[in-house]
Amino acid sequence: MISLSLRPESLDPTSTAAAAAGEVVYGNVFEGLTRIKESGRVAPLLAQAWDVSDDQLRYRFRLRPDVCFHDGKPLDASVVAYSLERAKSLGHANKLAATLANIEAVRTLDAGTVELILRHADPFLLFRLGEPPAVILHPDSADRAAQTPVGTGPYELKRRPDGDIDLRRWDGFRAPGKIRIKAATFRFIPDPEQQIQAVLDQRVDLLFRAATTSIERFDASSHYGILAGSSSGKGMMAINHRRAPLGDVRVRRALMHAIDREAFIREVLHGRGRAIGSHFVPTDPDYVNLTAVYPYDPERARALLKEAGVSLPLALDLTLPPTPYALAGGPVIARALQAVGIQIRLQRVAWAEWLSGAFRGRFDLSLILHVEPLDYAIYTRPDYYFGYDSPAFRALVDEHDASMNPRVRSRLFRQMQRHLTDDAVNAWIFSPEIISVVRKGLNGVPMDYPIFAHDVGAMYWA
Repeated sequence: MISLSLRPESLDPTSTAAAAAGEVVYGNVFEGLTRIKESGRVAPLLAQAWDVSDDQLRYRFRLRPDVCFHDGKPLDASVVAYSLERAKSLGHANKLAATLANIEAVRTLDAGTVELILRHADPFLLFRLGEPPAVILHPDSADRAAQTPVGTGPYELKRRPDGDIDLRRWDGFRAPGKIRIKAATFRFIPDPEQQIQAVLDQRVDLLFRAATTSIERFDASSHYGILAGSSSGKGMMAINHRRAPLGDVRVRRALMHAIDREAFIREVLHGRGRAIGSHFVPTDPDYVNLTAVYPYDPERARALLKEAGVSLPLALDLTLPPTPYALAGGPVIARALQAVGIQIRLQRVAWAEWLSGAFRGRFDLSLILHVEPLDYAIYTRPDYYFGYDSPAFRALVDEHDASMNPRVRSRLFRQMQRHLTDDAVNAWIFSPEIISVVRKGLNGVPMDYPIFAHDVGAMYWA
């Protein structure tokens, strides 16, 4: 039994904004051409090998010959081509839209070989193809993937009437001897206290992203152990630029100065996180620590609000999804902003409500964790939920993408971070340490999460 906070509304990671889908199906039901190891390195999966042209514009993948979907249909180059073209046609409904748009052509050279032609070099391509939005779907079952997914992975999936999800080992998997867990259930428990009670009652084997306020209860447990690792997550207070006066950079900078990141991490995360100052984390390449740009300074925050002509008190809503960090962090943020004259109304919503409301631009502020790695391309989209529109930032990203010089790309990557920080696009607060409570004897659970996914097939009981 695996306990997660957020129940996915859709199980198709190629067409949903919620990372919760990938947490359940990636590696278990659906697979990609490549896979991302716990170290962050890329390894073969459905593609057993590949070669890259000298100009880095052509990638040729040789597919595994022994792969079938759960309904018995074989994987071949035409299926891969269909799946990638379908994902590309989804536009921004697929979170890898920028990567997919860079694929100029997908060619099937023979039944076992597919070739991608890029518009410009992309050193992250192999990593991107290992992320959940790039999993391979069959044309005969792709339209059912959101509710009844059919993949090539080691498990078949069934939804329970109560919303929980069962996995059952698929007998037709190409390497059945490597899959030692016969069955697993994903149970969705958003309330932190109920999560902890489920562990205390020994009703779960793995509690992922446990509330850090509660894990000390398990320090001396004879039944459970604790894993603490890094992730690509960016915890932030998202800001809706379309809502006055939040479109004023001085107001956004005031919000940054009003929040004591270190105090938030101590109080909400019990110290298990690192402060960040942009939409990048210490595990990213060419990371720049920009937390000093906006030190905790309530007086400076009040001065900026005055400079922007804001009449105080200013009333704003803070939308909170049903996650431990948000439920515990919302009141902390509210107190900090109240100290500079901003009255916060806490709006606690279900995950489906967050996706249909805040994620559609219907919010003022929201405390949210973005878990996708290297997802800076979201800031090139004025239609994205926080409504940031910067031609200068888009130009930096375009220049970065077009360059083949590693030094130039590195310089531009650092410029992109500084640009977002200077614009105070969002109020970045923390990169969390990922805490998992694991029943003793369950092996194969990762400590670090370069992507949020739970590979049940890699787990086993000692």
